[in-house]
Amino acid sequence: MTRKAQRRERSFRTRVRFIRALAPAQVIVIGFGLTALVGATLLWLPISSVDGSASIVEALFTAVSALCVTGLVVVDTAVHWSPFGLGVILALIQLGGLGIMVFAAMVGIVLARRVSVRTRMNTALETKSAGLPDVGRLVRNIVRTSLTIEAVLAALLAARFAFGYGYDAPKAVWHGVFHSVSAFNNAGFALYSDSMVRFVADPWITLPMCAAIVLGGLGFPVLRELAREWRKPLHWSMNTRIVLPVTAALLLIGWLAIAVIEWNNPRTLGAESGWTRVLAALFHSVQTRTAGFNSIDVGAMHDETWLIMDVLMFIGGGPGGTAGGIKVTTFAVLFFILVTELRGGTAVNIFGKRLARSVHRQAIAVVLLSLAAVMGATVAILAMTDLDLDRVLFETISAFATVGLSTGITGDLPAAGQLCLVVLMFLGRIGPLTLGSALALRERRASYELPKERPVIG
Repeated sequence: MTRKAQRRERSFRTRVRFIRALAPAQVIVIGFGLTALVGATLLWLPISSVDGSASIVEALFTAVSALCVTGLVVVDTAVHWSPFGLGVILALIQLGGLGIMVFAAMVGIVLARRVSVRTRMNTALETKSAGLPDVGRLVRNIVRTSLTIEAVLAALLAARFAFGYGYDAPKAVWHGVFHSVSAFNNAGFALYSDSMVRFVADPWITLPMCAAIVLGGLGFPVLRELAREWRKPLHWSMNTRIVLPVTAALLLIGWLAIAVIEWNNPRTLGAESGWTRVLAALFHSVQTRTAGFNSIDVGAMHDETWLIMDVLMFIGGGPGGTAGGIKVTTFAVLFFILVTELRGGTAVNIFGKRLARSVHRQAIAVVLLSLAAVMGATVAILAMTDLDLDRVLFETISAFATVGLSTGITGDLPAAGQLCLVVLMFLGRIGPLTLGSALALRERRASYELPKERPVIG
C-alpha cells in the first residue's frame, strides 16, 4: 500500500471514530446544520433568484425555513426565486420532513435497545409486535407512506388546477406537487404571493390540503398503528390514544374560536359569505397545527385570535411527524399531571396505565426550555425594533413551533432580528426532539436517595 493510500485510510478511520463518538442528538444537529448551509449556498447562487441578487441572509433564512418546514419568508417566494431556487426549496422541505420522521423512528429504536430485556418484552407485547423493527424496513415504510400521501394530494390538486382554473398540464402538475409536499410536511411555502387567499372559497383545494396537513402532523407512529389496527382502538398504544383525541379537540377549539372572534371582522372573515367563513376558519385552525398557509389576512386578525393561535401553535402536533411545537403528547402529560394534583392523586394514570415519573420531568423540561427560547427571542427582537409585543410574540412562536404564519413583520425585521428567527426555527425543529431523546437516554438510577423536604408552594 502506498503512503498516499495509507494516509487516506488513516483519515477515513479518524472520521469513522469521530462519527461513532457522537451522540444521536449531535448527529442530527450537525446533519441538519450542514444541510442548511448547503441549501443556503445554493439559494445564494445567482441562478436561484430571478434577478440574481439574493443576499446571504435571505438565502440562509429561506433555507432554514424550508429545511425546518416552517414557511416564514423574508422575500416573496412566488416572484423572487427562479425555478432552480424553487426546486432547492422543495428539496429542502422534503429532506426536512422525511429527516425528522426517520430520526424520530431511529430514536425510538435506540431507546428500545437501551432499556432492559423485560421492558423490551413488555413493549413488544403492548405494541403487538414480534420484536424490534428492522431499521431498513422502518425507513422504507416512512418514505413509502410519505410519498403515497403526497402523490395522492398532488394528483387531486393538479386535477383541480387543470380543470378548475385552466392551468396547462406542466403548470398544474408542478403546482400540485409543490403544494402537496409543502402541505404534508407542514411547511407552508406557496407559489402565490398571497399564499392561499385566492382559494379561500374553494374546498377542492383547501380541504385536501387540510387532510394532508393533519396526517403529517399526527406522526408516523400514529399513522402506522392506524393502518394496522384502525378497527381495534382498544389495542392502540397510549401515544395514539393521546394524539388522536387531543388533536381533534384542539382543531375544534381553534375552528370555533377563529370563527366566533373573526366572524364580523371586515378585514378577515367578515368579507366572505357564510359558508366561506366556516371553511376559512377551519382552514386556519388546521394551519395552527404548524402548517403555515393562510387564506385570509392573518395580520388583520384581532388580538384575541392571535393569542389563541399562539397557544395552539406552541402546542403543535404529534411526535414523530412533520409538525413542530412542544407536541400534543407533552401538553397532554402536563394536563393529566394537573388533573391528578387537583384530585389529590399520587400517581398519574392515563387510559388505565400509570405514567412513569421520568416522563413528568421530561415534559416539564421541554416546556420550560421552549418557553425560555421563545421569551428570549421575543425580548431580543423587541429591544432592536419598535414593534408591538403581540406581533413579535406571534412571530417568535410561529418560528419556534415551525408554523410559518405571520402578521407581516418578518420581512421588515432588521438582519439581526431575522437571524434570531433563524436560530429559533432551528431550535424549534431540532430542540424538542433531541432534548427529549437526550433526557431519556441520560436517565440513570441512583444508588441512594437524599432525605425529603418540601418547600412552600404557592
